[in-house]
Amino acid sequence: MRKVLAIDAGGTKLTCAVINGNGEIISDVEKYSTPKNIDDLVKLFKEIINKHEDNIDITAFATAGAVNINNTKVDSSTPNMPRGYNQLDFSSLSKKRVFVENDANCAAWAEYIIGAAQGEKNTITITLGTGVGGGFIVDGKLLRGKSGRAGEVGSMKSNSKDRVCTCGRKNCFESYASGTGLKITAEEIAHSDEIFKKSIFNKKTPKEITTYDIIDGLKQNDEYSKKVFDIWKKDLITGLINITNIFDPESIIISGGMGKFLDTEEIQNAVNSEIVVSDIKIKLAKAGNYSGMIGAALLACQKC
Repeated sequence: MRKVLAIDAGGTKLTCAVINGNGEIISDVEKYSTPKNIDDLVKLFKEIINKHEDNIDITAFATAGAVNINNTKVDSSTPNMPRGYNQLDFSSLSKKRVFVENDANCAAWAEYIIGAAQGEKNTITITLGTGVGGGFIVDGKLLRGKSGRAGEVGSMKSNSKDRVCTCGRKNCFESYASGTGLKITAEEIAHSDEIFKKSIFNKKTPKEITTYDIIDGLKQNDEYSKKVFDIWKKDLITGLINITNIFDPESIIISGGMGKFLDTEEIQNAVNSEIVVSDIKIKLAKAGNYSGMIGAALLACQKC
C-alpha cells in the first residue's frame, strides 16, 4: 500500500503526517506556524519533505487557493498566504511526485470516502470558518471545472447590500456566512439597532465585538447576540438553498469551526422548506480535524 506525505498548508499553520491509501494516519502529526515570507515557507516545505521522502511514494498538499487543472500549482493569489505563493513550482520540492489540491476539495473528498457522506455520490462539503469554502462531489467524482477552480462558493453573490469581501469584491457569500461575516453583522446591528444598548456587550464599541462574543452571548441569552446570530443563519440558509437548487445533492456536509454552533436539523428543515428539488440531508463533518490532509492523500493515491 502506498504511503503519502500529506501537508495541509493554511495561512496560520501547517500540519503534516504520513497517510496510507486507506486514509489512515500512520505517523505522528506535525504542526508548524506558517512563515510569512515565501522563501521561508519553501524552506520549511523542503525540510518537511526531506525528513520523510525516503519512506513515502507521493507528497500531497491540501492548500488554500485555487489549484490548476493539472494539480501542480496554485493559480490564484491567496491573501492569507505569503506573496509569491501562486508562483511556487511544487514539483521542485521533491524528487518524487507532488500532488496539489484545494483544501476544501480535499475535505469534501475525505467526507465522501471516510466521513459523513459515505455512500452518497452527490454531496457538497461547505467549510465555515474565517472564510467559506466548498467542495462538490458529482456522480462520485470531484467537480473541478475547466480550470480546476469549481466550487468557489465563497465568491457566490448572495446579497444586495454593500459589504466588501476579503477578495475585494462586494456581497460574496463568504462575507455573510463566515465567521468574519458574523462579526461584520454584529458590528452593523450594534450601529443600527437600539437592542445593542441593552446587550451585555454595550460597554464595547461596535468594532470591538467579536465572533466569540456573539457565541458567548447566545449562551447567556443576550437578545442582541440572538438577533445577530439569527441574521447570520438566514444568510447562510439563503446560500445553501441556492446551492441545493442548482446541484440537487443528497447531502450538504458542514465543516469548519462555525459548524459546531449550528443546529443542523434546524438548518435542514429551513432549506428543505424552500428548495424546488427533493429534500436533502445536512450533517456535520465526521472526517475530523485532519480531513484536508486525509483527502489530499486519498486523491493523490487515486490520481498519481
